[in-house]
Amino acid sequence: MAKIVTMGEIMLRLSTPNNEKFIQADEFDINYGGGEANVAVSLANYGHEADFVSALPKNPIGDAAIATLRKYNVGTKHISRSGERVGIYFLETGSAMRASNVVYD
Repeated sequence: MAKIVTMGEIMLRLSTPNNEKFIQADEFDINYGGGEANVAVSLANYGHEADFVSALPKNPIGDAAIATLRKYNVGTKHISRSGERVGIYFLETGSAMRASNVVYD
């Protein structure tokens, strides 16, 4: 299988559970992702050796993002630990005729 490297930003997604609207939610589900990170995870799931190149803060949020990638067998040795923040966005999942709503922080 091929060795593939992806490079990009990993983001923290906070989404409302059970198709709730923002105004109804008392909690959020947490997921880490981003286009390039998602591609690396998919390729690793298909048996390819996938590495992800990015920068993440040296704090518990950065640690959790790296742990998530490792959980899916994505290489993280090329992730630089710098900066103070991870990109965050909020997702209100649509339901029936109501469209999803995304708010970027």
